[in-house]
Amino acid sequence: MMSSPRKSSPQKTPRNPEDRDRGDKASRRVKPLAPPFFAQKNAQPSNAIPSSSPAFATPAHPLKPFSAPVPSKSVVLPIILPPPTLRPLAFRTFTKKHGLTLASSALQELATFIGRHCGTEWREAGLAEKVLEEVARSWKNRNGGVIVDGSSPELKDILKTLEGNMSGGRIVTGPKGISRQNSLLLDSNQEAGNVSIQLGLRPTPSLSREDSQASFGISTLSTADDLPEDETLSDARKWLKVIDAFDQPRLVYNVAKKHFERDPSKPSLLPPASHKTGVFRSRFDIIHQRLLRNESFQSSAVTVARGARSKGPGGMPSHKITPIANLLGRHGSNHLLLGMLVVLPTGNLAISDLTGTIALDLSQAVSIPHDSAWFTPGMIVLVDGIYEEEEEHTGKGLSGSSGVGGTIGGRFQGFFIGQPPCEKRKVTLGVTGLDGDSANHTIGGGFGWIDFIGVGSERAVGSRMRKLEHRILRQPLLNDASSTPSTLGGGRSRVIIIGELNLDKPRAIQALKKILGLYAADPEGTTPMTFILVGNFTTHAIMARGMTGGSIEYKEYFDSLAAALSDYPTLLASSTFVFVPGDNDGWISSFTAGAAIPLPRKPVPDLFTSRVRRAFAAANAEKGPANATKEEQGPGGGENVVKGEAIWTTNPSRISVFGPVNEIVVFRDDATARLRRSSVRLKGMGDENNGGDGPADVEMSGAIDLTNDQQKDAIDPTSDQQDDEMEVDVDDAGNDINQSPTAAAPQKEALPYDTMIARKLVKTLLDQGHLAPFKQTTRPVHWDYASSLYLYPLPTAMVLVDTTAPPFCITYEGCHVMNPSSILVPGRKGIARWVEYDIVGLERGSGFGKVRECMF
Repeated sequence: MMSSPRKSSPQKTPRNPEDRDRGDKASRRVKPLAPPFFAQKNAQPSNAIPSSSPAFATPAHPLKPFSAPVPSKSVVLPIILPPPTLRPLAFRTFTKKHGLTLASSALQELATFIGRHCGTEWREAGLAEKVLEEVARSWKNRNGGVIVDGSSPELKDILKTLEGNMSGGRIVTGPKGISRQNSLLLDSNQEAGNVSIQLGLRPTPSLSREDSQASFGISTLSTADDLPEDETLSDARKWLKVIDAFDQPRLVYNVAKKHFERDPSKPSLLPPASHKTGVFRSRFDIIHQRLLRNESFQSSAVTVARGARSKGPGGMPSHKITPIANLLGRHGSNHLLLGMLVVLPTGNLAISDLTGTIALDLSQAVSIPHDSAWFTPGMIVLVDGIYEEEEEHTGKGLSGSSGVGGTIGGRFQGFFIGQPPCEKRKVTLGVTGLDGDSANHTIGGGFGWIDFIGVGSERAVGSRMRKLEHRILRQPLLNDASSTPSTLGGGRSRVIIIGELNLDKPRAIQALKKILGLYAADPEGTTPMTFILVGNFTTHAIMARGMTGGSIEYKEYFDSLAAALSDYPTLLASSTFVFVPGDNDGWISSFTAGAAIPLPRKPVPDLFTSRVRRAFAAANAEKGPANATKEEQGPGGGENVVKGEAIWTTNPSRISVFGPVNEIVVFRDDATARLRRSSVRLKGMGDENNGGDGPADVEMSGAIDLTNDQQKDAIDPTSDQQDDEMEVDVDDAGNDINQSPTAAAPQKEALPYDTMIARKLVKTLLDQGHLAPFKQTTRPVHWDYASSLYLYPLPTAMVLVDTTAPPFCITYEGCHVMNPSSILVPGRKGIARWVEYDIVGLERGSGFGKVRECMF
């Protein structure tokens, strides 16, 4: 017998209200309380009275809770978009804006993609235009070429990337979206604070451009707010920075984008062979774009449309560069070529560019201006002449290939050869105005936003740095009532440059002591800012002598240098000493035995310079912040005192003072002797062209002799070609050391031999825009660090220590080039020589140097 379930009787509710209240209180007493961390958090009522009482621990104004908005997902209705409907918009974006040609297959792929992901609002909301813009930019970033093909893997990869970064028909940017480094497109309807919302923070309207700036080579010091306060800076050495050649930014010129960008590859001392071709391509692209910016190579659109002879903006005839591959089939026509001088396997001279190579005949060629520069294999030059076809071109069977991209048949008969014209620094950076005047100092154009050496770009920090330079260096000299034209420019703005210092010669140490003693006698606060000491620090490569204890002897020489420097603690504590090695210095000289080494080369190892650093540490400890002058301490007291230091840097290296305002290139190389050995002899190079004060250039071993008729008369040096010669300011070593430089005489006179050699050297290097414009076999270069040898943009000053050239100080196109040569004057006993460079240069309005001599 089954028992029925017992029915629970309903709970009786007390009828009396007092009994009901009593039961509720009892139930509340029995119910346990939850722990505080599990307790439910109730939001405060909106009308709660704020209280700042310590008993309640509540603020007077409670913070409003922030809840991240939930992004709404819009639904896209896919459609079938016909390609002809999309063609006008694609043509306007790809062809007119980006210069790309869109194939039919690519148009079909884009139409299918836009119809599927943008839907019905592809035209009204402008979704298709942004997708096409992003695809075009990504295609150019991948160097896909001019023609966009639908079957190419690059386009498929781009569309696949876009497909994963689209929401509601719009392109999403952010950590999971498209990188800002590869695209400049940003939808205005998107929230800039998506990342902050995901982190639970409030979104900010600002957008970080750090990645974009790095991709363009723009300095991260682009904001003036990050710089220290002006009033706490009193010593110019706070803004002095020595840039190592291996730490300099590696920039490559992008022809398609027409700007410089950082090289993303990792540098190596043993790179693949393809990087060697990249060195030549990068040099050619930089010089080619520099020529196209020149007025002589710009033609007027009006004259071209009328069929008249093209003229530049100034009314002068415009020149046009012809690629070598375009010479085919144009026998007997006149052309202007831009290319590198090379030597064919047969031993003949040729000129090569990015399109091909052709044999070159310079037997009847003259230089423009006459005898103003050297021309050696490895240089990029301009040659004007006539193309002559031949049945069998020179070097056939030995040149590797023929036709377009190889050796072109025939030869090019050159009649005029010249260096590509140089470009001033202010034109390259797009700046104008007087130094120290920050108002309207920058103009449009140029590469003012590019940080070439890692100290900040001209457009970003140039104006601020000029104000600092004017306050720290110029204003004290202008306010000094006792300043006279003979004393202007002295003081902290001076840079002392000491040439080849052979420590194994006792007389060189004596000459160094005499020079340091002259500047140690200056009043406090007026000592030079920097001393630059350049090698070779030994006459021969001592470390390559084998069993003679080269490394021990090499270190003893630097110990003697430390003993000499210790006699002048004031200079060590108040100045910066920069040491630049030569070819005979360690360690690499132990393998090369003093021969030409690959550039750039590393500094002298710390193993040999320990005592020199110890001397600077002792001088700084002896002086200390408490013993510093008021000028050195400044408003901030002893904390602003800059200690003296010894910097051992590479060859070459760069010194920056006040960011991009002052850039000094320091380079040690006997370039004049190398240019004479490997230069091409042209028509009319004889004794009559050397000024009569020196011997003629003689043909040495390894020179290339292309002159077939040396007995013909030379071109008249007073012809109209002399009008193209640029003005230079020269300070010869024979002048009085206490005399200020004077302007050149208005009438043309025969230049001394030393002055002519100095002009040829400076013009050759600066026009080439490179410190070593030679073949790799003549002057090796590390391929991945070749950008550190560029002279583009031109520096404000350049120290070229060349013992095979006479000492000089020359200004060419705004760049002041100085050569102190050796500290010991050959043939003159007891004479020390150096160069004193003034950064401010109040007498001339810009920095200038002068060669000085003294007896010891």
